[in-house]
Amino acid sequence: MKHGKKYVDSAKLIDRTKLYETEEALDTVVKTATAKFDETIELHVRLGVDGRHADQQVRGAIVLPNGTGKNVKVLAICKGANEDLAKEAGADFVGAEDMTQKIQQENWMDFDVLITTPDCMGLVGRLGKILGPRGLMPNPKAGTVTPDIARAVKEAKAGKIEYRLDKTNIIHCPIGKASFGTKKLQENFDALMEAIVKAKPAAAKGQYIKSCAVTSTMGPSVRISPAKFGV
Repeated sequence: MKHGKKYVDSAKLIDRTKLYETEEALDTVVKTATAKFDETIELHVRLGVDGRHADQQVRGAIVLPNGTGKNVKVLAICKGANEDLAKEAGADFVGAEDMTQKIQQENWMDFDVLITTPDCMGLVGRLGKILGPRGLMPNPKAGTVTPDIARAVKEAKAGKIEYRLDKTNIIHCPIGKASFGTKKLQENFDALMEAIVKAKPAAAKGQYIKSCAVTSTMGPSVRISPAKFGV
């Protein structure tokens, strides 16, 4: 794959043979985020587990201390008094059958997070084939299926993110924007890594954190030493 001049120049700032300490890695990745827009900084963690086994799954959610820097559009599927609670909490779209029909019939997907209450899971369950492949299916473990709809909406708007393994046993998550600077990114990084370490399955054997790297939307990755996490 051929890269542009900005990427090539950014890559020159990174020592490919080196495993960086977190602060230096984040400082470097911010410097290499030279696009004309505010690039997202992402964390990629390869785990020493086998996600094909249910007892080695790693999944959860966390509200980042400094948010993600993204304006999150929240769809709340609920009924009755919960509709008012969701609206007051800041949900961008609220409804029940009308919203599920809009998704099914119009392929409408103008939202980032879908939150629902347990009594509406029957409705939402019909959307599994549409929402599942896009990673938008609500889940109790992620706090997106909950009786406390107001709290879930507020957390999503505040920068709550879900982390989970992909098919190659890697977790990919945003930890903020380049404009956050090193200190805020470090706080978000530390919070997310602490959650991932705590989520280590009892069935996991050997080294848990295999590798760790941060990257900007358009820039090269910077590898972080996994030794500091001690798992």
